[in-house]
Amino acid sequence: MGNPKHTEVSVARQSPQRPDADEPELDETDGTVEEVEDDVERPSARNADRSLWDEVRIDPVEIALPSGTGYTLRAYRPARELTPTDVADRDIDDPFLARRQAIEVDEDGDEDEVVILDEEVAAEFAEAEEEENGGKSRRRGADDSSTKTDGDKATEDEADEDTDAEDEDEADEEVPVFLSHRGKLLLFKTPESLVSFVQSGAPTDMSQLDSWNELSDRLSPADIAPLDEDTYELDLVVENLRGGHDTWDAPLLIEAGEAARDVAYALRLPAVLDMLSSGSSLDNLDEALRSTVNGGISGFLGRRRLKKIGAQTASLGWRTIVGKISAVVDWRD
Repeated sequence: MGNPKHTEVSVARQSPQRPDADEPELDETDGTVEEVEDDVERPSARNADRSLWDEVRIDPVEIALPSGTGYTLRAYRPARELTPTDVADRDIDDPFLARRQAIEVDEDGDEDEVVILDEEVAAEFAEAEEEENGGKSRRRGADDSSTKTDGDKATEDEADEDTDAEDEDEADEEVPVFLSHRGKLLLFKTPESLVSFVQSGAPTDMSQLDSWNELSDRLSPADIAPLDEDTYELDLVVENLRGGHDTWDAPLLIEAGEAARDVAYALRLPAVLDMLSSGSSLDNLDEALRSTVNGGISGFLGRRRLKKIGAQTASLGWRTIVGKISAVVDWRD
């Protein structure tokens, strides 16, 4: 994180080339020579006051998607302090999910359904099933009680303690939460519109944060200046991967992976999490790219691993990820 923006992939976003700063330009009015001044830009993260964000522990984020570039907010909190976003509306609106659930219900019903042709046969069937199940359960209970030793009980107690410790660690782990509502990521095309929404009191998953009211009272458009490490160009990922191994931009792809994981977790996108999970092809790509950034022997080995990763497979996988994230974006202006 925190890498400078990328030269090869960001060239399409550069503004038209200005005259060289070292070359003077003639003033058409009086013929005198004047130096060309740069256009005035909105406050950047380098000179913006970060005190507000440090106090509320929330950060502005900029995400570029094929449909446009927008601003949102992100924070990290212990999992025990957060209520996950409600995705009930998304499931209802998903015809494929509805059909899949209907198929599962039908399959479950077919497995449990018994056609009774005769009452006597039904009675015999029920009696035989009860005897078989009862005998098995009785034998299983007897075997368990007779073979279980004090050592086994101690082992079970230790396993329970380990499980409780793991659950506690997961509850204390910091996880992302975005400016979202009902399973939708809220993106705003201007800082002004984002600030207006925050101050409107509209419902959002971030309103559960203890610092939300303070942010709402103090936030201004000048504060919406994301750091470089909080700026993600997901719209450039697929095209960069299609260019082949020699053109892959490691910082761009690594940062995109971090953003996609955060959004997938916060917005409850299990398919995206699976595609980026440990051991997956895209996770292997991410690990190899990180190795190349480190340099040295690690970088050499990372470049060798990259050559074994198919460019087409990687680009198709990322196209799916960007598509799924775009599908849960709610543009508010």
